Amino acid sequence: MSLPTIVIQEILSVLDTLLSIYMWLIIARAIVSWVSPDPYNPIVRFLHQVTEPLLARVRRLLPFGGYSIDFSPLIVILVINILRRILQEYLFKSIIHM
Repeated sequence: MSLPTIVIQEILSVLDTLLSIYMWLIIARAIVSWVSPDPYNPIVRFLHQVTEPLLARVRRLLPFGGYSIDFSPLIVILVINILRRILQEYLFKSIIHM
C-alpha cells in the first residue's frame, strides 16, 4: 500500500466522521427546537451557530418556505447520508484493490 493511498483513505475517513458528527448536530438541533429552548443557553446557541449557515441556504432553495414545518434538516441529513455512502463505498473499493 502506497503512502498517497493511505493518506487519501485517512482523509476520507476523517471526512466521513465529520459528516456523521454534523448530521447528529442537526438532529440534536431539531429535537431541541421541539421544546422551545432558552435562546441564551450555550448549547442551543452552539447548535444554532454550527447548523444555521447550511440550513439557511437549503431553506432558500426550497419552494415551500412559507409552511410551519422546516424540511431543511431532513434534506441536509439525506444529502449527508448520500455523501457518507459514496465515501464509504470508495473507501471499501480502495481497501479491496490493495
